[in-house]
Amino acid sequence: MTKKRWIVLAALLVVASAVAFFGYRKWAAPNGTARDETLALLPADVNSVFFADFAELRSAAFLAQLFAWAPKPQADADYAQFVKETGFDFERDLDRVAIALLNRGQDSPLFAVLDGKFDRQKITAFALKTGLPSKTGAREIYSLPVTETTKKISFVFLNNTRIALTNDSNLSVVLNAKTSPEDAAEWRTRFVRLAGSPIFGVIRQDAALGTSLAAQAPGGLRSPQLSTLLDQLQWITIAGKPENDRLRVVAEGECTADATARQLADVLNGVVLLAEAGLNEPKTRQQLDPSIREAYLDLLKNADVSKIDRGDTKSVRLILDITTAFLEAARKAPPVMPDSTPVKPHQGRTPAPKKGRT
Repeated sequence: MTKKRWIVLAALLVVASAVAFFGYRKWAAPNGTARDETLALLPADVNSVFFADFAELRSAAFLAQLFAWAPKPQADADYAQFVKETGFDFERDLDRVAIALLNRGQDSPLFAVLDGKFDRQKITAFALKTGLPSKTGAREIYSLPVTETTKKISFVFLNNTRIALTNDSNLSVVLNAKTSPEDAAEWRTRFVRLAGSPIFGVIRQDAALGTSLAAQAPGGLRSPQLSTLLDQLQWITIAGKPENDRLRVVAEGECTADATARQLADVLNGVVLLAEAGLNEPKTRQQLDPSIREAYLDLLKNADVSKIDRGDTKSVRLILDITTAFLEAARKAPPVMPDSTPVKPHQGRTPAPKKGRT
């Protein structure tokens, strides 16, 4: 397989990360929407799920501003050839994508379900240039070699508008994997909570995620206390919803212990207060462009940390409003915040009133 064609087919696999998952099994009876049907195809034995509804996102005013702000990528001859041969353009024709990280020990292959406007005949012809088909029941699975490796990428048309693909060793095994009703119910519960968000990620923890995040965080945001608390969360969700000129981002950590949730809320409030104080220091005022400083302050002043008690589980929710002004400020001058550890709990912090919150 040529490098050109692998690049294009790999783009299919990781398209949601230009935000990049699950086997062909139902979580439960779908309510009929394309979104629910797509998510219902994902197996439950996974670590993470990422979903994006590009059909909805394309109509959002914030996304139009974001595309205007973002640097324009250079024209790619390989991608142009792919579009010419298949008639499929991600920006125009991809409607939804669900991506999952499968549990395979040290290896974590991806599985994705893509909904869009596909020319089945053209895409099949493109795949047959370098790949081989195989039959699984009534379905034809196409496997294509990855350049300079023994791995393959496999995909199958579930219908004329839906494709499932993976870089796992056997797509048919994933498609026919049995789903635990308990696992399915847990994932479905989180999907229902995120029903109003066109883009989201759900992570079920089975490792030290907090420690991993802390290792990658900027120096001023590293906090052993925060890392320890994040490691005690069973679920983490991050969702985005465009609202007029901004993107509302809602992050939620879920655990079983009320003490953990209370401490996490205190630490997050403390980090926000420290960041605000740092931006208001005289030295920062002198060194930082006023527009950049105001963009950061606007983000922090509108940040909202709250606790949610759902009975068996306790959650901490952080809401941030991302504007194009903030994105521009972050590109020009990444934030440098004071050390957030140790943080003394701040009781009674009252966030600024929010408008239009749901």
